[in-house]
Amino acid sequence: MSIPSIAECSLRVVWAALIGLVLMSCTSPQEGARTSRTDGIWAGRPIGAPPAPRPSLKRAIIAKAVQEWRYFDSQTIVFKGDEESIPHVGHWEDDSQRYSRRVNNYWRAVDKPGLTGMDCDKPWSAAFISWIMDSSGVPESQFRRSQAHWTYLASTIENASLPGRYFVPRRISDYSPEPGDLICAYRSPSRIVTIGGYTTASMLYGVSAHCDLVVAKTGRTLEVIGGNVRNSVSRSSLELDAQGRLQRLSRRPWFLILDNRL
Repeated sequence: MSIPSIAECSLRVVWAALIGLVLMSCTSPQEGARTSRTDGIWAGRPIGAPPAPRPSLKRAIIAKAVQEWRYFDSQTIVFKGDEESIPHVGHWEDDSQRYSRRVNNYWRAVDKPGLTGMDCDKPWSAAFISWIMDSSGVPESQFRRSQAHWTYLASTIENASLPGRYFVPRRISDYSPEPGDLICAYRSPSRIVTIGGYTTASMLYGVSAHCDLVVAKTGRTLEVIGGNVRNSVSRSSLELDAQGRLQRLSRRPWFLILDNRL
């Protein structure tokens, strides 16, 4: 008789837990309603009380992203359904030492000082987000620096029930993203397992993902900035549905929002 691997045992436990938690989630907010910033649940666990408001810190986070986008000459991407266009092409990571060294700044935020924009085979989108949080003054206790998105996503989910957390997870089905939030998608070859729109920290282990920072919202248009998007720091324009929710795209299968409660 074969002995199940640790990974197989862990997955069984997680699935059993999630099935139970979904049954508990009947009291969660209705579909399409914006989740309150003062209550809510994640996979059956209550989300902790919000921190004291710090709007200046939230503005600093957004301003850092916009600053870097402009540094790379404002590359712009527009999504209309699954159609993608790039009306303005900016500078890329390996165009020159000027931009390569800028990417090196991002890598230094995650303790990878030897990498630059010339290392085109090394995705730097998580390093970019980590640098934004670090240079804006967000404590690492509130946002874990990492070269992989799954690390800080798992940390955020794991700590969501604690009081005073700056970022907490929200389902894309019942929360409309706002400036300062992070919107996250998985990347091939990974796929995210969710039940009722929820996932757990353990189920994100090793997942390939990508997150963008929301910098503006007008009507049904969401503007987000991310690093290593088409080889640059790019600003993408996304269409929301009539309820203000993210719409899944083939290139961006959204599965999670981190609500910035500052």
